[in-house]
Amino acid sequence: MCGGVLTGLSGVIFSPGYPQEYSNNADCSWTIHVSNTSVVTLVFLDFQLENNEGCNFDFVALFDGPTVTHRHLGKYCGTDKPPNTVTTANQLLVVFKSDFNIGGRGFKAYYYSECQQVLSAVSGNFSSPHFPNIYPNNINCHWSITLQAGYRIKLFFPVMDLEGRNSLSDECDYDSVSVYDGDSQADTLMGRWCGREKPSSLVSKGNKLLVVLSTDRNEAHRGFTASYLGVPVNVSCTRSEFTILIPQRSLPQLDRESIYLGNPTCTAQLTTTSYKILAQFVNCGTASQKHRNITMLVNKLYIDFSDGKQQNVQEYKVQCDALRKVASVSIISAEERRLEEQAQQAESDNSGYVAEPEAEPHDLSDIVFISICVLAVILMVIAIVWLVLL
Repeated sequence: MCGGVLTGLSGVIFSPGYPQEYSNNADCSWTIHVSNTSVVTLVFLDFQLENNEGCNFDFVALFDGPTVTHRHLGKYCGTDKPPNTVTTANQLLVVFKSDFNIGGRGFKAYYYSECQQVLSAVSGNFSSPHFPNIYPNNINCHWSITLQAGYRIKLFFPVMDLEGRNSLSDECDYDSVSVYDGDSQADTLMGRWCGREKPSSLVSKGNKLLVVLSTDRNEAHRGFTASYLGVPVNVSCTRSEFTILIPQRSLPQLDRESIYLGNPTCTAQLTTTSYKILAQFVNCGTASQKHRNITMLVNKLYIDFSDGKQQNVQEYKVQCDALRKVASVSIISAEERRLEEQAQQAESDNSGYVAEPEAEPHDLSDIVFISICVLAVILMVIAIVWLVLL
């Protein structure tokens, strides 16, 4: 096909008749239009046009937008493949023209949209393109999670279904999901996954995470779903109390009563810069738990984001090793909360069950003693009879 409008996440374009020689006097235009949050990457797989200085006879021209009035990205001819081209917005115009003589086999190129999404809500969900249907080939999607300063981010992958590992290298060389502890691929790589591998929850060191989905030109699967939650809490402890600090800028427009430890009577106090909870271990429902012979003081922090229309209370587990004065905090996910509720229900059911008293075992000591006495008497009688008979 000579020209047209392409709107898919990825696709292929080629000169008329490719890989046979293209026709003379061709004039083709392809307008690539992807989603508003994406850019377009164009990669040439094969390229052979008439070669001339200035590329004024046969050429391919690229424009950073839908018309020739937009910024010119390049004009190419000859046999050298043009470099990969990335637009600044969501549209690319590809123009191919040939004159009245001398041709070549033309060109073949593919494009993909660099799916880019910035997520800034305290919690959210995202998934691979077209999920639960098959994701496109040749895509490179970026999800950048950027929260307010003071937050950390906890990331989950409920579903992961990508092309598997390379059987030779045992690496995720084909399709993969990568997570970086920051906002660029130059930051620390937290992990790369493929196939049906599903990482445990990931927690950032700062307030940014980058998730990258890369796919190749071959096999494709359903993709993935991901969920994240913000952790805006800084917890410390002594041998007798918790101190919890949350920067005010992390939780704009929340009343201090919406932040409490254990129960609503232990609400946060408001300082000049933070929400603060100072709680003795004997208060607010803090309980001790044994873990690997270490006694931990454990409680739950609640942050109520409910807006009157929808209930939204985030729960965080706060704990302290009082001996070492080391505290930690972690988000309780919806799945963890469901399992906890099931355990509590099972415990409640068991507490309502009254077991029948077991029958006390018989004391055999008296029986044994009587048996020995009877045996002794029998032996004595036998001995007496034997003596009489002698």
